[in-house]
Amino acid sequence: MTESRFVQTILLDFYGELLTEKQRECCDLHYNDDLSLSEIAEQSGISRQGVWDNIRRAEATLTEIEEKTGLVRRFEEMSRTVNEVGAGLKSLAEQTEGDTRLQLLKLSEQLAALNMKG
Repeated sequence: MTESRFVQTILLDFYGELLTEKQRECCDLHYNDDLSLSEIAEQSGISRQGVWDNIRRAEATLTEIEEKTGLVRRFEEMSRTVNEVGAGLKSLAEQTEGDTRLQLLKLSEQLAALNMKG
């Protein structure tokens, strides 16, 4: 999967509900099910050009929403920070013993679990 395709998939996951039903359907089939424009056109009962137009309009909308809200960018930043804090807690746990070690390991596991939910 190319980086652009990956980015579009993430944007679709975050903001897909803000698209029209047809745009969302075309993007979902194209990015998540990896169908060609012709396959989507056949399945959706619209022309290949109509599919292409829906996907391009949806991409523009998704990009515009991300530019305005920055939600995906902030989510990725927060996720990186959570990973870094978790790694720091694990490192500290390796340098300690007893209850403190157990508490640090537990906190590290909680952060990892939290990050997995995202």
